[in-house]
Amino acid sequence: MNQIFEFILQPWPWYVAGPLIGLTVPTLLLIGNKSFGISSSLRHVCAACIPANIPFFKYDWKKEIWNLVFVAGVFLGGLIATHFLENPNDFVLSEATIADLKALGIKDFSGLMPADLFSIETLFSVKGLLFFVFGGFLVGFGTRYAGGCTSGHAIMGLSNLQLPSLLATCCFMVGGFTMTHLIMPYIFKLF
Repeated sequence: MNQIFEFILQPWPWYVAGPLIGLTVPTLLLIGNKSFGISSSLRHVCAACIPANIPFFKYDWKKEIWNLVFVAGVFLGGLIATHFLENPNDFVLSEATIADLKALGIKDFSGLMPADLFSIETLFSVKGLLFFVFGGFLVGFGTRYAGGCTSGHAIMGLSNLQLPSLLATCCFMVGGFTMTHLIMPYIFKLF
């Protein structure tokens, strides 16, 4: 029993975690012809909570209650992992990544999310407004424009051999690389 608990506490290699994520797709399809994705849950919540006459939210959201339960499970799993299954080892980054982040002004590498970016002071600053509010708007807009989020397209859509999902995933990757290597360094220099 102790060995199982030790295994759960360790970071899992890609060849274990990847197939487990990939098996989500056929499982959902076999259980009830459901498609994997997270962003649609926000639409379901809005349809359930906002009794407005907005055509986008006028549908039978109760048929998609499984998606809300799935998202609640993701949230609960995150809480359990954070509070009970925390890895006692230090977070490991490559030296090249640390050098790149230090060049951008990020110096605290004590956790999964750098405190230089994810702190109360940063949240209520111009940088925080740009990163979290404007960045969140862009992510939401892109998700709606692409007809789904990265998990829906990259995991579900690609496994179903859907060309729109391939195009969306390629655009997500190009956008991420562009932001990381071309735009973000200038944003950090401004603030």
